[in-house]
Amino acid sequence: MQIVAVPYDHPDAVALNGRVQIEYAERYGEGDHTVMDPLQFAPPRGLYLLAYDADGTPLATGGWRAMDATPEGHLAGDAELKRMYVVPEARGRGLARRILRELEESARTAGRTRMVLETGTRQPEAIGLYLSEGYEPTEKFGYYRFEPESRCFAKPLRVVAQTRGQREDGRREDGRREDAAAR
Repeated sequence: MQIVAVPYDHPDAVALNGRVQIEYAERYGEGDHTVMDPLQFAPPRGLYLLAYDADGTPLATGGWRAMDATPEGHLAGDAELKRMYVVPEARGRGLARRILRELEESARTAGRTRMVLETGTRQPEAIGLYLSEGYEPTEKFGYYRFEPESRCFAKPLRVVAQTRGQREDGRREDGRREDAAAR
């Protein structure tokens, strides 16, 4: 499995976005009408990822775009998660979780302070994923904020403070764990 950054309008991204729109229509009666400009996903103010299998077949997508305080309810420092999708034949392999974690790290590195997303009640699998990854319900925002089936979630993107000689995972450079219990 290979996860690569691509432009939002890359042909493989366009193809998978077409598939997710079909799935939205099946679940909600229509596709997503949120306006998105491909440039919103260009680093450093965004990122769009595709996961490919060993044969080069695109299996999953996901992206984030920087959103600052807007009349639609975004807050300063938000990174909005968009187009998380795994083709049905590749579900259950952890692809969405891997893409989500890479997107969170990218947004954190770009200085974003909170990852936000909007999904719907007819996507219980998505809600389960986000809750299991530490997302919590938040005030509604965005295009669908007035829709009863809309659900919005957020997760702080905390920067882990490191001390000299300590790695981000809490271990010292010599490999020993650095915490109060070890003293």
